[in-house]
Amino acid sequence: MLQFSSRLLSTVNLPQLVVCSGIWGFGAMGSGPVKGFNTPEVQQIITKKHDAGQNKIPKEEAETATFAAGCFWGVQLAFQRVPGVGSSMVGYTAGQKLHPTYNEVCSGSTGHTEGVQMLFNPAVVSYKELLMVLFDRMDPTHLNRQGNDRGTQYRSGFYYFDEEQKALIEASKVAYEQALAAAGKGRSITTEIAASSDYDQYGGLWFYGESYHQQYLAKPGARPYCSAQPQCVSLPPFETWAPAGLEHHAPKLPESFWRLHAPGAGCKVVNAPNEPIEFVDLANM
Repeated sequence: MLQFSSRLLSTVNLPQLVVCSGIWGFGAMGSGPVKGFNTPEVQQIITKKHDAGQNKIPKEEAETATFAAGCFWGVQLAFQRVPGVGSSMVGYTAGQKLHPTYNEVCSGSTGHTEGVQMLFNPAVVSYKELLMVLFDRMDPTHLNRQGNDRGTQYRSGFYYFDEEQKALIEASKVAYEQALAAAGKGRSITTEIAASSDYDQYGGLWFYGESYHQQYLAKPGARPYCSAQPQCVSLPPFETWAPAGLEHHAPKLPESFWRLHAPGAGCKVVNAPNEPIEFVDLANM
């Protein structure tokens, strides 16, 4: 039988079941089914620790994803912790001015929203899983708003770089609206969907944010601020809404990972470590 270290057991808190907790708060179980440690299934567990080297991938082999979900500090921290995300940066996206400053964006005069762009290893984490992270950590039904943050710079958005990303975004939006309705939160999704190429006329979709905003929550003395409004409703299983021909975008991380690191109510990401999550594959739980 596998022996779990006391440090691992105290970290993942396996016997406890907590609804709506996890990757953004880190350290508690998600809402999946849990069996006791004395069952035959648990005695057959295969553990698989994430290889942090998989986060390092040559730029030419990586894929790009760009999202907006309100204040970019917490959004960046949420994504940089996902295995397979090699690098991330915060900046200003989907506007009409070259090289906008933070103050200009906050004025609403440039049309930009605060966003996060990342390079990810598609062999480790799928674009579908990145969509799930985004849906799990915001309220996509309020236009130009996340919690107490209001203004065009806080609108949520999906910005695609090819037709496969577009199809996945559109299908996931329909699936998530249905999931919200089933949970009694049946409001229409207002999240913007646009092609990166739509902004070529303005000099490009993306402009890098000031250095003091990059990985802000990791900086000494940073103000632990985040106004995200997760709905505690997860994106339905991929096989229920996958566009035809795009089945190869199925999740790469094991289901046990997402059970351990499910979304949380409120914005708990500000208390999360900065390092990528290390996990064990509890495949039989």
